[in-house]
Amino acid sequence: MLSEEELRKRAVERLKKKRDLFGHLVAYVIVNAFLVGIWYFTGAGYFWPGWVLGGWGIGVAFNIWDVYGRREISEEDIQREMDDLRRR
Repeated sequence: MLSEEELRKRAVERLKKKRDLFGHLVAYVIVNAFLVGIWYFTGAGYFWPGWVLGGWGIGVAFNIWDVYGRREISEEDIQREMDDLRRR
């Protein structure tokens, strides 16, 4: 069981990750909307902003996974890894 201090530390870390993700998403939308606007007003030929949208989108997806998909390392995980190392 985690102490109140450890719970608080983990909660603060998680809140920082969520805030950083929100900032990342806002920057992604604003910058890419600007690039699509440039593309549109300069003739709307080949959709070159798609390269930025796709590349940066991969980064955003990993950021979302880090905040919401990745689970923390548990004490059970640590013990299992230690047991595995002992067997080698």
